[in-house]
Amino acid sequence: MWDTGQLIVAHGLAFQERGMRIERVINNNVISALDDQGREIVAMGRGIGFQKKSGQEIKAAQVEKIFHLGSPDLQARFQELLANMPMECVQVSDEIISYAKSHLSMQLNQNVYLALTDHIDFALRRFKDGMLFENALYSEIRRFYPEEFQIGCHALDLIEERIKVRLPEDEAASIAFHLVNSEFGGMRLRDTQIMTEIIRHLIGMIRADYHFPEDLVYEDRLITNLKFMLNRLIQNKEGWITEDARFNEFVRANYRNEYELARAMRDYIESVVSCKMTEEEVIYLAVQLKYADIKKKEGKKNGIF
Repeated sequence: MWDTGQLIVAHGLAFQERGMRIERVINNNVISALDDQGREIVAMGRGIGFQKKSGQEIKAAQVEKIFHLGSPDLQARFQELLANMPMECVQVSDEIISYAKSHLSMQLNQNVYLALTDHIDFALRRFKDGMLFENALYSEIRRFYPEEFQIGCHALDLIEERIKVRLPEDEAASIAFHLVNSEFGGMRLRDTQIMTEIIRHLIGMIRADYHFPEDLVYEDRLITNLKFMLNRLIQNKEGWITEDARFNEFVRANYRNEYELARAMRDYIESVVSCKMTEEEVIYLAVQLKYADIKKKEGKKNGIF
C-alpha cells in the first residue's frame, strides 16, 4: 500500500493495482497524476519521472508517497516547490509533519506542507553555505510553545539522521514557529511573530504586577488563553460577547487589581494590533489573572516556590 502525505485520503484497491497515468513530469522523482476519482495528486518515488512523458503509466510499486492538498492552488504551488527540491528534503519534511500531526492536539493547516518544506530546504542550503542566523524569538518560542519546540528538536534529529546535517538549535525554534503558524489556520508568519512578541510583553506586565516566578505552572494556561485570543484579534474574527452583566459587575467590584491590569493589557494589545477587544474578553482575562494569583499563593503556602 502506498504511503500518503495527503490530508484527504481516498485511494481504492483497484486504483493501486493498476497504477496511474502521468499528467505531468515535475522532475525525475515527482510526477503529477489523477487518482481513480479524477482528482489531481502529486506522486513521489525514486526515478518515477525519469525519461517519462505525459500519458505514460506508472506502476504502483514505483510510488513511495502521495500528496493531495485539496485546494488546486495549493496543489499547483506544491508542485512548483518540489520541482527543484531534493527528494530527501521532501521526505524528511513529510516525516516531520506526520510526527507533528500525531503529537499535537491542534490540527495543522494544509499550508504547512509548503511552508515547512520550503523552510527546511532553505535552512539546509543556508547551512551548507555557512550562513547561520540566530532566531530572535528563540527564548519566547521555547517558553510559549513547548510542544512545538520539542517537535522542532525532534525534527533536527530526523534531519541529521536522514540527511547527515546537524542544524543549529535555533532551527528547532524556527520549525516550531511554522507549526504554530499552521495550527492557527495558516496565519502569515509576520502575524505569528507579532502574536509572540505581544505575549512576551503581556507576560512581562503580569510578572511586574504579581511577581510570578518564571516557572509558574499556571502561567502556561494564561499563555494558551492569550494565544487563542490574539489569534482571533489578529484575524479579525468576531469577539466573545455575553449577556451576564451581573457576573461582569462582580468581577469589576471584587477583582479590581486584576481588572485594571486586564484593561492595561487590552490597551496594549489594541495599540499593536489595531483591533477592538470586547468587555467580556477583558473580564475573562481578569478572572484568569485572579486564578493565577490564587495558585501562586497556594504554592507559597505549600512551599512549592
